[in-house]
Amino acid sequence: MPSLTPEEITEHVQSNIGKFHEAKLASLRKLKIDDVLRRKNPYLYKAKGIQDAHELVKYLVDAHLSSQEETLFGEFLEQLAIFVSSRINGGGKSSTEGIDLEFDRKGKHYIIAIKSGPNWGNAAQIKKMSSDFARVRKTYRTNNRRGLEVLAINGCCYGRDNKPEKTGYLKLCGQRFWEFLSGDPSLYETVIEPIGHQAKDRNDEFQEQYKVVVHEFMISVIDRYYTGSKLDWGKIVRHNSSAVTPEKGSSSKPGKAG
Repeated sequence: MPSLTPEEITEHVQSNIGKFHEAKLASLRKLKIDDVLRRKNPYLYKAKGIQDAHELVKYLVDAHLSSQEETLFGEFLEQLAIFVSSRINGGGKSSTEGIDLEFDRKGKHYIIAIKSGPNWGNAAQIKKMSSDFARVRKTYRTNNRRGLEVLAINGCCYGRDNKPEKTGYLKLCGQRFWEFLSGDPSLYETVIEPIGHQAKDRNDEFQEQYKVVVHEFMISVIDRYYTGSKLDWGKIVRHNSSAVTPEKGSSSKPGKAG
């Protein structure tokens, strides 16, 4: 089996981790207060007892960023896994719907769906992945002239699942997944160090933009969603849930345009 040195891993990670930071910063800069207010649950924030614009904005922005970071970093980890497989197994990004990575090894053809961690989906999403595996396996077997056995893998880049054998596929998490790709039981530790490349400078830059966005959003919330000196939850919930979309800053009642 071909080898992959720690230096090669470091070079790849340091060359690509910047894309995660850039995408994260770009997402923050594109964020609009009206959009995030429309996507989030106003009843939940009311139940939290939020009293002022700054507190509301912090909750909204932080909730958005948490979800966005998971998505963006998941994409980075997926590309890292594909890079490792390409060097070790000759694998590559799959063009098949529902499959992220494919490669042949020792008389077997592997189809892999890559996820960030083990708790990545609900029952319906897991069912769809299983259905995708079954569909791809059937198609490959029909068109397979080499007679390779087809094995499906749900690969999770971090975490643990001590019962990897699932119905129709294997679920390999954390160390098991990175070792499966590379043959190296310590690879999952090797990749952690270079991920911190320029992290402080990148995060300092992000925090400066974060402060600007929070300040601008706070001014907008006070201007559009306050009555007197208090949050007007009626305006907020109408913006979020009214059958007729109110104009920006409007305090119209349900059923009235504008």
